[in-house]
Amino acid sequence: MVGVDTVSIADSARRAGYEIYAADYFGDVGLRRVCSKYESVTYQKPGKSCGKFESRFEPRAFIQMTKLLLKKAQIDAALLSSGLDDHFDVLRELSDLVPILGNHPEAIQKVRDKSKFFGELKRLGIRHPETAFVREIKEAKMVAAEIGYPVVIKPSKGFGGANIRKARNPEELEQAFEHFFLGQDEVLIQKLIDGVYASASLIASEVAVRTLTINKQLIGLPYVFQREPFGYCGNVVPLRLTSAVFEECKRIAEKVALHFSLKGSNGVDLVVCEGKAPYVIEVNPRFQGTTECVEHVLGLNLVRTHVNACIHNSLPTIEKPSKCCIRLILYAPARVIAPDLTSLVEARDVPLPGTVIEKGEPLCSIIVAGSNQRYSLGRAKKLAKKIYTMLRPA
Repeated sequence: MVGVDTVSIADSARRAGYEIYAADYFGDVGLRRVCSKYESVTYQKPGKSCGKFESRFEPRAFIQMTKLLLKKAQIDAALLSSGLDDHFDVLRELSDLVPILGNHPEAIQKVRDKSKFFGELKRLGIRHPETAFVREIKEAKMVAAEIGYPVVIKPSKGFGGANIRKARNPEELEQAFEHFFLGQDEVLIQKLIDGVYASASLIASEVAVRTLTINKQLIGLPYVFQREPFGYCGNVVPLRLTSAVFEECKRIAEKVALHFSLKGSNGVDLVVCEGKAPYVIEVNPRFQGTTECVEHVLGLNLVRTHVNACIHNSLPTIEKPSKCCIRLILYAPARVIAPDLTSLVEARDVPLPGTVIEKGEPLCSIIVAGSNQRYSLGRAKKLAKKIYTMLRPA
C-alpha cells in the first residue's frame, strides 16, 4: 500500500487474506496492527510532534520507503491511496520497483493532467466547469472576467481540497492569488458551480465499468476544525438522490472511466446541481477515502473486488444500499496531545496516545454506519464532541 493514508485499504487487504506492507505518511496505530512491515514519514512517539503536513510531505519519500520495504520482503503488487496522483515521475519509478495493480502511470497522467483532461471532456460533450490555466495575476483577472465570477482558484497539483480559494470579484482574486499562488508555474481558474459536492465510486475491468455508490463529500466543515474552505472532511455513503439524478451521475462517471480506460477502484468527483446534469470536477484514479464506507453499505471487500476486476475482468453484482455509512475526519483545534482512542470502536486513523498533533492537522477519523443518514451523522457528531473534550493542550 502506497500513499498518504493507507489504513483502510490495508485493513481491507488483510481481510481478503493478503500479507500487507505499507509506505504511508502517518504511520498510525491502525496501520501498525494490520501490516507485517511498514514505513512512514511520521514516526509517532509520545511527546513528539507529528509536524505539519504541508512542510513534511515529499512525494519522493514514498520511493525511499518502498525500497526499504523491498529489502525486507518480496512484494507482488502495489495498491495506491491518495497523495501521488499528480507526481507522474514518482509513479513511474514506483511501478519500476513494484507493479501497480490498477491504473498504470500513463493512465493516471491522462486524467490528472488537467489541461488535457478538461479538453477531452469538452470534446466528449461531458459537462464540466469552464476552466482556464494561468501563470500571473493579470492573466487570471482577464480569464475570470471572461468566465464570470464567482470563480475558484486551484493549484495545478494537490489533493484533499487544500489551498483552493473562492473569489467573488477581482479584489478577492488578487488577494488569493498573491497569498497562495504567486510563483506557481500554473494555476487553474474555474467557474464556481453551486450544488452538492459528490463522488462516484467505481470499479472497472478492461471491458466494463460498474458504479458502486454515489457519495456526498463533506467539505470545509468548521465543527471538525477544518480550516481549508474546500478541505476534505469525509463522506456520506450513499448520497440520497432521485433515481433519475442517480442514473445520470452513474452514466457520466462510467463514460469517463470507459473513455480513459481506467482499471480497478476509481473515483469521479462531481457537483450535482438541481435541475441540471452533474458537472465532472476531477478523477481520483486509485482507492478513495470512501473505501470503508462503501464496504459497509454494500457488504463488499473492495481490495478483493479490485483484484478481481484487474486480474480476472470480473465485476460484482451491486444491490441498492439499505443503510448509510459516514466517515468524519477530525482536525486538531489547537496544538494538542493525542488522547487514547484505541478503545473507541468507531475511531480510525488513530494516533499513538501522547503524540503531539499540531493545530489544523488531522486528528483521527470516525466511521458510523446506521439505517439512515440522520442517525449516522448525528452519532458521528456526538462522537466528535466526545473526542474533542478528551484533548489536552500540548
